[in-house]
Amino acid sequence: MKNFFTSMLGALVALIIFTGGGLLLFIGFIGAIAAMSGENKPVAMERGSYLVFNLDANITDAPPRVDFSALTNDNRLETLQLRSVTRALRAAAKDDRIAGLLMTGSLSSGGYGNGYAALKEVRNALEDFKAAGKPVKAYLTFADKKDYYLASVANDLVLDPYGMILLPGLASEPMFYAGAFEKFGIGIQVTRVGKYKSYVEPFTRKNMSPENREEVQKLLDDVWGSLVADIAQSRGLTPAALQATVDAEGLVRAEAAKTAKLVDRIAYRDEVIDELKAKTGRKGAKEAFKQISLAAYAKIAPDRMDTSKHGVTPTRGQNIALVYAEGAIVDGEGDVGEIGGTKFARELRQLRQNDSIKAIVLRVNSPGGSATASEAIQREIRLARKVKPVIVSMGSYAASGGYWISAYGDRIFAEPTTITGSIGVFGIQFDVQKLANNLGFTFDSVKTGKFADALTISRPKTDEELAVFQRMVDWIYGEFVGKVADARHLKLDFVKEIAQGRVWSGTEAKKLGLVDEIGGLDAAVKYAAEKAGLGTNYRLVEYPRKKEFGEAIAEMIERFNPQNAHAQSTGIVAEITKRLEAELGVLKTFNDPQGVYARLPMELAIH
Repeated sequence: MKNFFTSMLGALVALIIFTGGGLLLFIGFIGAIAAMSGENKPVAMERGSYLVFNLDANITDAPPRVDFSALTNDNRLETLQLRSVTRALRAAAKDDRIAGLLMTGSLSSGGYGNGYAALKEVRNALEDFKAAGKPVKAYLTFADKKDYYLASVANDLVLDPYGMILLPGLASEPMFYAGAFEKFGIGIQVTRVGKYKSYVEPFTRKNMSPENREEVQKLLDDVWGSLVADIAQSRGLTPAALQATVDAEGLVRAEAAKTAKLVDRIAYRDEVIDELKAKTGRKGAKEAFKQISLAAYAKIAPDRMDTSKHGVTPTRGQNIALVYAEGAIVDGEGDVGEIGGTKFARELRQLRQNDSIKAIVLRVNSPGGSATASEAIQREIRLARKVKPVIVSMGSYAASGGYWISAYGDRIFAEPTTITGSIGVFGIQFDVQKLANNLGFTFDSVKTGKFADALTISRPKTDEELAVFQRMVDWIYGEFVGKVADARHLKLDFVKEIAQGRVWSGTEAKKLGLVDEIGGLDAAVKYAAEKAGLGTNYRLVEYPRKKEFGEAIAEMIERFNPQNAHAQSTGIVAEITKRLEAELGVLKTFNDPQGVYARLPMELAIH
């Protein structure tokens, strides 16, 4: 902490000198201290309040970074942790101070947040709230598929008269760069195994391969089928009737939505607010209806998966570690939002050697990445399961390298909409020879061995060099399928057949034996407790831990960096730029020392 404050003060001085914003930063710093010091103050809540679930958030698996948007006056998206959301909803269902629930707003995704598998867990918690006999009201204006998927649970689903439900189905629209690379003179050579391993296609093609189109179509059909089944059941419709509305309307306006029974009624926001005032004993009052936000309630909600928060003191040393693997898998320590192989393996090793940790639940939300880093993590999982149960809970993504680190779990849980599998590997080599020549640059070399300059980007690889890379890819692929066969007790030939880099939904993965059970994080934790013989006598400990005070302030200082200002821009141009930055930015995660990767296709965003 002493070193932190030394560096922090240095940063403050630098900002004062170079930005002239020292006074503002100092005020913000003092405000942050005051805000954080008040985090543990009791949250006020009146009996008969409605729990307000504002969907204007990004729901992630891992604990979110500290949000300083109130101090920095920006509109950065609020981040909620999935387990905090589901815990709060289930606690509120049994809290006699909570009279009902209001859902409003619209989800905005960032990173790996708000995936369909995570939203399935939120939806299940909403169903539990409704099953407790408490009313669930939803007010929508412009709702997309994810918003409506959650809101369809409501007893009273209200749409604004000028609102709309965007329910056209699912689509995946890859962006291809091969034409641009040809134009600028950037060469691409790939080595891969698996006819469905399509990650490299954006670099080498101008459209989807037949194999890629086949696997993505099947995946979309599986995910969409699960969403339609859930929505139809909640709305008292048949899946066929719902699909008919989707195909007839796509963008469903208010009257059509009511006619199709997608909503219960049409009303303005002020009418809904007046109704809530009446329900909470404030009819005609100028003040707001009795309410508490879900984010605020989550701070005081008991954790039904953690007996230490039920007023029950667990036996000393009876802990379950809940470890989040969220983001791309990279070699080394990794950055924010990444899974560093070295760092993550070290954390697992410490948990394995910690006698107070009786079981480990690995929550995976990752498209994969470095094969070397994935193996470093998997090695620690194999060692850990020799001394304690290791249970895997798959989130929205647990594919390729994400599956590599999951395979050896004692039991693997997934949601129907989890994207998993993608058992395949690839290598990708760039060269700038044509680009350099066009600009008047040339290269020459001196070497002491045939392959001494094989990693150069100044020229294309020779056939012999490509053969070396292909042998490496073939070997790692053989290791991958062999490990899956061993871990899942499947025949090697069968694994080779279902691998090939193909992605599967959680539903299909269970049929194939790649996962054991359909279920969410709650189910995985419960199973881990049973497997460790703990019953309900345990404490749940999360890793990575939540940010300490010093780290939070460091993040705040970073937010004042003028170089970060462009991140807040909006509009069509900003959206295109954001997408290019996100997709091409993935290349910085390509740091495997062998140049071999187990990763989902670059653009498998489902929207």
